[in-house]
Amino acid sequence: MSNAPSLYLGLISGTSADGIDAALVSFEHERPRLLAARTHPWPDALRAQILAVAQGATALDPDAFGRLDVALGQGFAEAALALLHDSGTPAGAVRAIGSHGQTVRHRPTGAHPFTLQLGDPATIAERCGVDVVADFRRADVAAGGQGAPLLPAVHAMLLAQPGRTRVVLNLGGIANITVLGADGGVTGFDTGPANGLLDAWCLRQRGEAFDRDGAFAASGRVDHALLDALLADPYFALAPPKSTGREHFHLDWLTAQPRVAALAPADVQATLLELSARSVAEAIIRHAPDAADVLACGGGVHNRALMQRLAERLAPRPVLSTAAFGVDPDFLEATAFAWLARQRLLGRPGNLPAVTGARGPRLLGAIHPAPR
Repeated sequence: MSNAPSLYLGLISGTSADGIDAALVSFEHERPRLLAARTHPWPDALRAQILAVAQGATALDPDAFGRLDVALGQGFAEAALALLHDSGTPAGAVRAIGSHGQTVRHRPTGAHPFTLQLGDPATIAERCGVDVVADFRRADVAAGGQGAPLLPAVHAMLLAQPGRTRVVLNLGGIANITVLGADGGVTGFDTGPANGLLDAWCLRQRGEAFDRDGAFAASGRVDHALLDALLADPYFALAPPKSTGREHFHLDWLTAQPRVAALAPADVQATLLELSARSVAEAIIRHAPDAADVLACGGGVHNRALMQRLAERLAPRPVLSTAAFGVDPDFLEATAFAWLARQRLLGRPGNLPAVTGARGPRLLGAIHPAPR
């Protein structure tokens, strides 16, 4: 591998399914360095189908399932090709694409635990002419792990500070935290909703894909009776390792609460924002009480109201964007999947058992060679 190109490309569409994040990453010195990035939007109809399937509102027969898998693979390929074009990078300079795919179901517990991501990697390899590594989560689940979160190893590489306990907070559709211990230990887990419910309620009520700056939530009042009912969900009390997704925290989960129908839409939005802020803050206070600071990434860093509420709940710990430390908050996840692809090709484990609960380190991902 010493003479192989050092460029990798990472792709992910998160639980909000608001677009495909694509990152071109260099590894000249082992640490990932973001060279170029872009977000490639899903067509509205395809996004609606993704969300319906992910939250269980739509069941797919095998034919529909296969069509969706290939359609998503084509979308990921288009995102990769667009980034290569924008950055002036020939496909031959890229060693591999790490494609997370689109999670449509995540059930890491029970008699038959599984996790399922769509976005046919063979289609991506064929269209891009680059080897693809995909299906990163199932090996960890097969080893008794949660299969998530997979970012903490990269968080540690880029943001750990010896002698200082720090939390990295990823505010995607679901929130997850990485606790970087002062002693070098790394733990982490999904705390619950971040943007997913906020985005979904905003779309239903206002026809807008997200609540810009948290203005919709800021126009309402928190309903504490509804908040308490939502926080009574058993997931919040579970001890880590744990992970979750849209199949659990979705609009039907929200509207199952009778109180929702009696409230103004803005009050529901305000309550959902408080749910995200409180569940995150309580998880950090409980599991990282000595954290000196909290570094946030993901789409939620752009929600001014959410970031302000987190800062209030976590004071005196500062809550800062990872951008303050030279790490782009919007493309850290995509960067991580470029790193995971590289780990797989180098024969190195990609999971952290202390995070996922797996029985041990595992090689993550299956390799789909490009046509030669």
